[in-house]
Amino acid sequence: MNTYIESASAAGVEWTKSSHSGNNNNCVEVAALGTGIRAIRDSKDPHGPALTFTAREFAAFVHAAADGEFD
Repeated sequence: MNTYIESASAAGVEWTKSSHSGNNNNCVEVAALGTGIRAIRDSKDPHGPALTFTAREFAAFVHAAADGEFD
């Protein structure tokens, strides 16, 4: 899928970030959109675009990151 939406289009959704994130706003935020779609945006630009992924794509990304594939 890998597309993007304007964050304004995702109004009314709850954006969350990791509890490991600091208070410096250098992190990503994730929102669950309907029908299993996940949106990811930069916390420094909450009104900017958000990337969207299927739940399966997002899970694969999270597992790869946890396994150090992007280090």
